[in-house]
Amino acid sequence: MSLICPLDFRYGRDEMKAVFSEGSRTQFQMDVEAALARAHAAVGNIPGEAAEEISRVANLDAVSLERIKEIEAETRHDTMALVRAMTEKCRGDAGKYVHFGATSNDIVDTATALQIKKALGIISGGVDGFILTLARLALREKSTLEVGRTHAQFAIPITFGFKIAGYVAEMLRHRERIAEVSRRAFAGKMAGAVGTGAALGDKFFEVQDFVMKDLGLYPEPAATQVVGRDRYTELICLLANIATSLERYATEVRNLQRSEIGEASEPFDESKQVGSSTMAQKRNPMMSENVSGLARIVRSMVVPTFENQVLWHERDLSNSGAERFTLPHAFVLLDDMLHKMDWVFSGLEVHREAMLRNIESSKGLIMAESLMIRMTEKGIGRQEAHEIVRKASMEAVAKDKHLRDVLVGMPEFKGLMTEGEILDAVDPAKYTGGSEEIVDRVVAEAERALGRKVRP
Repeated sequence: MSLICPLDFRYGRDEMKAVFSEGSRTQFQMDVEAALARAHAAVGNIPGEAAEEISRVANLDAVSLERIKEIEAETRHDTMALVRAMTEKCRGDAGKYVHFGATSNDIVDTATALQIKKALGIISGGVDGFILTLARLALREKSTLEVGRTHAQFAIPITFGFKIAGYVAEMLRHRERIAEVSRRAFAGKMAGAVGTGAALGDKFFEVQDFVMKDLGLYPEPAATQVVGRDRYTELICLLANIATSLERYATEVRNLQRSEIGEASEPFDESKQVGSSTMAQKRNPMMSENVSGLARIVRSMVVPTFENQVLWHERDLSNSGAERFTLPHAFVLLDDMLHKMDWVFSGLEVHREAMLRNIESSKGLIMAESLMIRMTEKGIGRQEAHEIVRKASMEAVAKDKHLRDVLVGMPEFKGLMTEGEILDAVDPAKYTGGSEEIVDRVVAEAERALGRKVRP
C-alpha cells in the first residue's frame, strides 16, 4: 500500500499516533459499548450476565478489525459493522443487547472524548517538560546581556534569560488553558437519536451518568444527536494557540541564528549532520523552520472546526469526514512540535560574545533612553531631554560616532553630567531593569505549577 499522508512516514511520535490509530479508535468505541451494557445491567434493563459477556468481547482480540471491515463493506455503516461484529462473538443471547438504546454518535462521540482525554494528557506532559526546559535555560542565562529589539531594530538592553522567561510565562498560561478546557472537552453522550434519551427508557439519565462515570467523562447536558461541537472548536483553537506560541519561539531562534546576528543557534552534530547538499558550510535552523511550517497546518484546522459546529437541525453528517482529519492532525502535529522545540531549547547554543559584540556595534545608541532618564534627574524636562538625545542620536548615526561623544559636544548638554555619570549611564549592564528578578519570579511560578524544583 502506498503511503500518502506525511503523518504515516515523516511526522509525529508513535505514542500520540497510537491514540488516533484505527485500532485504538475501534477499541475506544468497544469500551463505550461495554460501558453502556454495564449501565443497563446496573439499572436493571438487561441481565448482568449479558453485560459481562458484552464486556468480555469488547476488545480487538475477540473482535478483529478485518471482520468489522468485511461487514462495513456490506452495510456501508461503520458503527453497525462494529455492533454486528461484537454481536457475532457474544455467547448465548447477550448479543441482542449490544448497542441497546444507543445511536451511532453516542458511541462515536463518547469514544472521541476518550481519545481527546488521552491525547490532551500527552500534550499536557509535553507542555510541562518544555516549561522545565525553558525555565532552566532562563535561569542559566538570566544575567546574559543581549540587545532588545523592536521593529527588528535595536531598542534597549535586556538579558537573554529575560527573553526566555517570557516564553515560560506564556507556556504556563497554556498549561492553565489545558486544565480549563478539559472539563468541556472530555464530554460524551448516551442520549439516543436526537438527545432525548427516549430509546434508553425511564432510566435514561441513570444510564448516561453511569456510562460517563464508568469511563471518566462528563455527560453532555443537552445533546442533539451529537456532543456540542463548540467543545471541539475551543479545543482546536487551544491547540492552534499553543502551536502558534511554538512558532513564535522557533522564529526567534531562526532570526538569532541569522549570519549577521549570530546570537544563538540550534544544536548541530558537526561530526555527521549536513546543512546543505551543496553549501558544505551551512548550519541551518531546520528544526525551527520545520516547527514554523507545521504550526501553519495546525492553525489550518481551526476554520473547518468552526464550520463543523454548524449542523442542520439535530445534526447532519457534514462534520464527520472533516473531523477525521482535524482532531488527529492537530494533536499529532502539536505533540511533534512540542518535542522538537524541547530538543532545540535543551541544546540551544547561546553565543554570549556575539551578543556583546552586537551591543557594542550600536555605539551607545541603545542607551539613549538611559541618558534621557539621567538628564531628567538633573532637572531637565522629559520632552526637552528626549529632543536633545534624539538630535544627538541622529548625528551619531550620520557621522558614525558614539552617542556619548556626540552628546558631550552639544552646548545644551554641557555641564549636565560628569564623565563618570555619563559612563555609568551608557553601561548596558546597569540598564536591564528588573530582568533578573523577573526571571526569578517566573521560574518560581513554574516551580509552583509543576510541583518540582527547577533550580539546581
